Amino acid sequence: MSKDTEGKAQDSPEVSEKASRRRFTAEYKARILDEADRCTEPGQVGELLRREGLYSSHLTNWRRQRDAGLAPKQRGRKPQPNKAEQQELERLRRENKRLAERLRQAETIIDVQKKVCEMLGIPTAQTDDENEE
Repeated sequence: MSKDTEGKAQDSPEVSEKASRRRFTAEYKARILDEADRCTEPGQVGELLRREGLYSSHLTNWRRQRDAGLAPKQRGRKPQPNKAEQQELERLRRENKRLAERLRQAETIIDVQKKVCEMLGIPTAQTDDENEE
């Protein structure tokens, strides 16, 4: 007979078609770790592990989890809480790049126009910004 996560025998003695991985609840892990921590005599931990059908690596991993809060590991894709914000940020970056390029082109055109005016002797209307320079 196989055991479920609480160590109790299941009703059906038949072997299922597909093997399933055992899943242990946080309460079960905490209970087993408490029992293992209370073991003082040589061989008691081994007896506990055999009785529960566990390996010593289970205890090692569970102790690490307990130190980290004993929260189960989240599976699957990681949530993207700020997806809309990320898309908006990317759109603004593209727009900023486009506008910076247009500004560069406009400044180049203005510089060329100034040089043409100088070459032809045409006076240019100076703005307040240019007067300060």
